[in-house]
Amino acid sequence: MEIKTIGLASDHAGFKLKQFVKQYLDARHIAYKDYGTYSEQSCNYADYGHALARGIEQGEVYPGIGICGSGEGMAMTLNKHQTIRAGLAWIPEIAHLIRQHNDANVLVMPGRFIDNGMATKILDEFLSTDFEGGRHLDRIRKMPLAEKE
Repeated sequence: MEIKTIGLASDHAGFKLKQFVKQYLDARHIAYKDYGTYSEQSCNYADYGHALARGIEQGEVYPGIGICGSGEGMAMTLNKHQTIRAGLAWIPEIAHLIRQHNDANVLVMPGRFIDNGMATKILDEFLSTDFEGGRHLDRIRKMPLAEKE
């Protein structure tokens, strides 16, 4: 995967894991942009998920990493955007497949359900896996909704 600047977003429940992800990226000299949140104060994941999605759509960042408590709310929010393919991964094998088969441009992790060790394995897999193309390309081309005519 060609990495530009990675976009990051979390809610309060994903904040601690996002801080760990920053350390992971810093150690590998990978640039990132943090779209929030910036504390553990209760907030709405959608505000930060939409900001991350807009950053990807505008070409500011690629790929993205989103984190909330279960990962589900962040993934649902991100996937409302036509060009976003956010995949929720809680083990490295899922991270591999969302890249290889689905060309995921956002990795979503469940902050309340994985530890830093598992996050490292998931990040390693996501960031080192390329999209396979082939039969999968036709499938991802069908994901966006067609405009009404």
